[in-house]
Amino acid sequence: MKTLIAAYSGVLRGEQRAHAASSESFNGRSVVSCEGSGRCTGSSILSALRDLFSITWLNRSKVEKQLQVISVLQWVLSFLMLGVACSIIFMYIFCTDCWLISVLYFTWLVFDWNTPQKGGRRSEWVRNWAVWRYFRDYFPIQLVKTHNLLTTRNYIFGSHPHGIMGLGIFCNFCTEATEVSKKFPGIRTYLATLAGNFRVPVLREYLMSGGICPVNRDTIDYLLSKNGSGNAIIIVVGGAAESLSSMPGKNVVTLRNRKGFVKLALRHGADLVPTYSFGENEVFKQVIFEEGSWSRKVQKLFQKSIGFAPCIFHGRGFFSSDTWGLVPYSKPITTVVGEPITIPKLEHPTQQDIDLYHGIYMESLVKLFDKHKTKFGLLETEVLEVN
Repeated sequence: MKTLIAAYSGVLRGEQRAHAASSESFNGRSVVSCEGSGRCTGSSILSALRDLFSITWLNRSKVEKQLQVISVLQWVLSFLMLGVACSIIFMYIFCTDCWLISVLYFTWLVFDWNTPQKGGRRSEWVRNWAVWRYFRDYFPIQLVKTHNLLTTRNYIFGSHPHGIMGLGIFCNFCTEATEVSKKFPGIRTYLATLAGNFRVPVLREYLMSGGICPVNRDTIDYLLSKNGSGNAIIIVVGGAAESLSSMPGKNVVTLRNRKGFVKLALRHGADLVPTYSFGENEVFKQVIFEEGSWSRKVQKLFQKSIGFAPCIFHGRGFFSSDTWGLVPYSKPITTVVGEPITIPKLEHPTQQDIDLYHGIYMESLVKLFDKHKTKFGLLETEVLEVN
């Protein structure tokens, strides 16, 4: 009996070895046959898993790159269409059985109307979203600190250049992707933008969550006089006019006749800080119309009427960098924060006072550009053009 059992066991072991040896080669890979025994070996399963994870679409670096593209595209679409989309949606809801939602929101909006002028409702949770880190890594974007800022002072940052969308200043000052609060501890940053954005439902909440506020006198007066110290208001001095000059290879700022921010700084004794975003003009290509052409006149008409100038621009496509689309080109953007300029407090500054400190600011900005330009891809011969 024992002899029969031993013989039967030997037959089984022989069959298992035969099945293991019957693996076939397919496209250079081992495919294990499981017929007969109904079982596959552990090594064959591991081999299959290795083959699965070697598939290109599961490559981690490619997945991360696509996440970066998606994170940038969602912000571009938000910049271009979120305001219009939210307005249309709320108007549509008002015409449906869910009209009460629109009524309740707009009722609350009336009571909350002045919140943006008091600094808004920033959300550290929103500012720390993972999407902003993918956004940062796509270009990549970095923030360079050159001097410490005192928490006992208030500041007005002059941001240059505007670019098409101001991608660098948004990432650096409206999110924590580049750790602005760690680089400037105790300083609260507020990016000032068009006041009209804060009249649009939902869009206003989205903007305020990042620390964005209206660029008007009431808001700036409040933040610099009634919000304590340690406030830094970022003003894109060139505005829409500067965006019309944005194109790769050009370093042009609109500043020579922009003096309102200097007057505000003098009235509140807020120090001026020049900042320059190297690479901001490289991420989109724009059609530049000649001065005096009807197209240029239309752009300037929009600029004077509603505060922004429509630009004809393009980036790369979503799936390929060889096609046109709305995704900005992957070019490094580096925002350098310069040395603060100490400003005295003058409740009624004269034009002479304004001109004096405006000249000092322009000189500081040019020095900042010249000092750092070669570090970030520009030639020593490059000159900052100030219009």
